Amino acid sequence: MAFLVPARFSGPPESGNGGWVSGHLAQDVTTSPDLPAVTVRLRTPPPLDRAMAARTVPRGPDGASTVELFDGDLLVAQAQAAQGPSRDGIPGPVSFVAAQAAGERYEGLEGHPFPTCYSCGTGRSADDGLRLQPGRVNGSDTYACAWVPADDVDAETVWAALDCPGGWASGIAGRPMVLGTMTARVDSLPSVGEPHVVMAWQRGEEGRKHHSGTALYAADGTLLAQAEATWIAIDPTTIRPASPAGGTA
Repeated sequence: MAFLVPARFSGPPESGNGGWVSGHLAQDVTTSPDLPAVTVRLRTPPPLDRAMAARTVPRGPDGASTVELFDGDLLVAQAQAAQGPSRDGIPGPVSFVAAQAAGERYEGLEGHPFPTCYSCGTGRSADDGLRLQPGRVNGSDTYACAWVPADDVDAETVWAALDCPGGWASGIAGRPMVLGTMTARVDSLPSVGEPHVVMAWQRGEEGRKHHSGTALYAADGTLLAQAEATWIAIDPTTIRPASPAGGTA
């Protein structure tokens, strides 16, 4: 299957936004009532505007499979159906107004490691990115951001919206990180032009790995989608797509 990340959906310079790329690859994964979510592992920064190939690889006699994304001979990402993020103990939403207030405390306004990011970049125009501004909710370690989806919202957009808020909740302002693994379940797409809230929280850390949770809520408090992610602390100047084996970047 042909696979391409348009330049619009960038994260770090020259590479794809991890959430959007994961969500796009997730569309090739077959889910089931027992496995309603998708887990995506990003193994190397996905290049922009370069044709790649997604291949389905059987995993066992149960019929399960993994979708692998290749840039030439270079493995970029792997995706498979999963049970999904736990719904026990996730924080409920704050109001849209409270989420807007939290956005005024967005640390990315003071300094952003990847201002080109489609999800949360400060260098994107309002009509060319989500421009999410996740900030700490007063009196807690939970982050929130307000989001009004545009008319081109789709599953990939939801994955992107669930992506970066988790990184900021995990401390990306103090130590730049990139998405390593993301598991998401999208039950319903958000309504175009309506207020929504993304909640984000830290789930722990192990050395360079930082774990987050995110949830997307409609204005009436309905949980529309949820994700868990693992972030990897990096040197932001080194994050560039690798040259594919047997080809050139």
